[in-house]
Amino acid sequence: MQYSTKLNMKKKIFIIASFLICFYSNAQDDLLSDLDSTQVVDKSVTATFKALQIITLQSTKLAAKKEFYMVISHRFGSVKGGISEFFGFDDATTKIGGIYGVTDWLSVSASHHTLLKMNEASAKFRLVRQSETFPFDIVGYSTIDFNSGLKEEDYPKIEFSDRLSYIHQILISRKFSDRLSLELVPSFIHKNLYNPEIENDNQFTLGAGGRLKLTKRLSLNLEYGQNFNKPDFYNNPLSVGLDIETGGHVFQLLFTNSQSMTESGYLTSAAGDWGKGDFFFGFNLYRVF
Repeated sequence: MQYSTKLNMKKKIFIIASFLICFYSNAQDDLLSDLDSTQVVDKSVTATFKALQIITLQSTKLAAKKEFYMVISHRFGSVKGGISEFFGFDDATTKIGGIYGVTDWLSVSASHHTLLKMNEASAKFRLVRQSETFPFDIVGYSTIDFNSGLKEEDYPKIEFSDRLSYIHQILISRKFSDRLSLELVPSFIHKNLYNPEIENDNQFTLGAGGRLKLTKRLSLNLEYGQNFNKPDFYNNPLSVGLDIETGGHVFQLLFTNSQSMTESGYLTSAAGDWGKGDFFFGFNLYRVF
């Protein structure tokens, strides 16, 4: 009986020891697995901006793969006209277009603007995402503008290429917190048709913009563009707006000193003067399908 008791005790110790060894081995494997996954995973920052534009400047947000956005924008006339022009509502200009996400890093778009009857085609492509190991989102944006409003009777020798303008931008943004995102936008604009007495065919600008989240569905946006070789009678664009998120779309209300909604017009031809009460009310509406 004594021999049997000792045998049972040894058997129990062996079982307990085997269980502890297996538990330790599995725990060690899980710990090593966690360490490996921590080293590999590099979480990207999302929702730096909720709309595809800050106000008129492009944001670093892209349409997702196979997403289609319909865009409708208005810029009314100057509020300086007062009640006689219904504070600009009698002089509205319109932009209508579409944006399609080819991949998660590339989208293409096309639009028509009633101001100067400008047609626009563009591509937007992500270069780098902000993440735990990289501090910025970097996106490229290139546009071709076709001015269909130029009349042959005014320009009898005009050719197709004279109607074209080219814009290339690098969008660099950083999400500092859930509430604050900022962006820099260096731009190069080339116009095939220009008046050398008042402007250059090549113009360089540095834009800056930001988004401050006020509530879950409301944010305050601000943007400014410094044009380094603009004509003296134009101003640098300055705009302020509100993002309102409602279901499947973002609605942007804004005030700006530039009536144009193309990058080339916005950055080079801001005619309004905030100091004189000469600015424009407008909105952008994005609907995703």
